[in-house]
Amino acid sequence: MQRRYQVLLPDWLERYIKWGVKRYNLSFSELIRLEVCLAVISTISELYPEYKPGVSLKAIHETIKKYTAGKTEKEETSEIISTIYFEARKAIEYMFMQQKEST
Repeated sequence: MQRRYQVLLPDWLERYIKWGVKRYNLSFSELIRLEVCLAVISTISELYPEYKPGVSLKAIHETIKKYTAGKTEKEETSEIISTIYFEARKAIEYMFMQQKEST
């Protein structure tokens, strides 16, 4: 389920998101969601080195490179987006479990 939030962005970050929207042919909201999910995966992987996501950030970045070069199909792009969302959710659940166990 998705909820609507208002997010205030500084000009430089808005420019970056708009650039990504054009480059990756995604909606503004979807690109923000993806960027947040990538940050979650990266941050939790650093905070909890024992946590290993099901897909590496390197593999995600390689897929993004192929996508921008026009070397992927729409289905593959949708699949990697779903994978990023899934892995971010798993990472967050892992972090919550770790915090629950430490209290």
